[in-house]
Amino acid sequence: MTDYLQNGNPNASSVLILAHGAGAPMDSPFMEYFAQNLGGESLHVIRFEFPYMQIRRKEGTKRPPDRQPKLLERWREVIADFGSYRNLIIGGKSMGGRMASLIADEMQVKGLVCLGYPFYAPGRSDKPRTEHLAQLSTPSLIVQGKRDSMGKKSDVELYELSNQISFHWCEDGDHSFKPRKASGLTEEENWKLAVAAVSEFVTSIS
Repeated sequence: MTDYLQNGNPNASSVLILAHGAGAPMDSPFMEYFAQNLGGESLHVIRFEFPYMQIRRKEGTKRPPDRQPKLLERWREVIADFGSYRNLIIGGKSMGGRMASLIADEMQVKGLVCLGYPFYAPGRSDKPRTEHLAQLSTPSLIVQGKRDSMGKKSDVELYELSNQISFHWCEDGDHSFKPRKASGLTEEENWKLAVAAVSEFVTSIS
């Protein structure tokens, strides 16, 4: 496994760097789907792993995520590797997207894409992780399941967030956008609509 997985045209004018969530690696089915379906002629998609996940892969151990300073340091390293792109967009799944949101303004990227933002720990909606999102100046898209246990729509709509943040809400979706069977929807339908929303966002800021 290399340091990076890449999809789409390496010579595209825009690049989207995606980080994984806390529990699953960069080649999880979720990450594979979004990278493969977003990557194309006009968008180069790059995936990477944080140090703890690289060690998990090598040793087969269940290491906990690195502390925030180390996660942010890794993000800065990756951005340095691909910073020559004119249209650099960063983001990722859950924790990976949250870490990207913490440095998006600092690194002066073109855009931010969060796939299932962890607005709060499950059951802790009274302690939201949103302070920096109120001042965010980077154009951003958050794709969120309407019943996400880390940020359901009825809670998120009450938060004070930057007007640079737009949303795509996945109908009846959980933290990975999976709907309940009774909804009549499928996980892939939500994923497909999410990909379309991200593609439209990338085009709008490029």
